Amino acid sequence: MNNNKMIIRAISAVLSLGLLSPLMAASTKTTSNDNASVNGMEKCYGIVKAGMNDCGGPNHSCAAGAKKDGDPKEWLFVPTGTCNKIVGGSLTEK
Repeated sequence: MNNNKMIIRAISAVLSLGLLSPLMAASTKTTSNDNASVNGMEKCYGIVKAGMNDCGGPNHSCAAGAKKDGDPKEWLFVPTGTCNKIVGGSLTEK
């Protein structure tokens, strides 16, 4: 019975890695500073909560470095076409 539980846990771990791989692939592409869409996502500036930004900014090198809510220089990825629908959202850094 113990072996069955180990097999189920191993299969679950492999399946969860398969589900996370697209997210991990997208996060590795966030180091680019251009506004090109990445896997159906676009950078949206000005809507970030402190410490919740995606990668990069003028005062830090990567994620979770935003110091204040709504900083117009901080961004996060949102589905393409969504940013302009969000109050304060901008496709360009201000």
